[in-house]
Amino acid sequence: MPGPVFLRGDRIELRTIEEDDLDFLQDTINAPNVRRFLGSRSPVNGGQEREWYEERASDTDGDHVHLLVCRDGEAMGSIGLHPKDSTGVNVEIGILLAEEFWGEGYGTDASRLITDFAFRERRHHRVIARVFSGNVGSARIWEKLGFRHEATHVESEFLDGEYVDVEFYAILEDEWFGRAE
Repeated sequence: MPGPVFLRGDRIELRTIEEDDLDFLQDTINAPNVRRFLGSRSPVNGGQEREWYEERASDTDGDHVHLLVCRDGEAMGSIGLHPKDSTGVNVEIGILLAEEFWGEGYGTDASRLITDFAFRERRHHRVIARVFSGNVGSARIWEKLGFRHEATHVESEFLDGEYVDVEFYAILEDEWFGRAE
């Protein structure tokens, strides 16, 4: 059972991750089509998922934020903020959705909520996202939300037996609040 609602959108809510959610998260991250776009090369067993939960999702220092993406209390995936420097200026969004929820706009809704939270509540100045080439849906999320394409790291990851590019997107706080949606 997902935890309480932390952020609420029109169609989804972002809830705290609880121990009961670990089986769903483990199943999702191990799903071949999901992990392919995460760069995950090794299976995640129950012990590793619990370790992640205890070390990161239960982080009491508050450096990282991990939330469950839900629709009417049903778990659909997870989203998080990960600091990229010690000053808190830059933060990276990481998102994963179970494949049955792809293409419905839920990733965009969750990313909009967490980006707004990053600027309003966490006081980050710059939010970034990485996309492996071939992940058209993920690239569309950032483009729809007004992130700009900043860089292509050519053949910087090895996925599914080939080297792939990694696309970097970013948006600054004043750009986020100044955009027209």
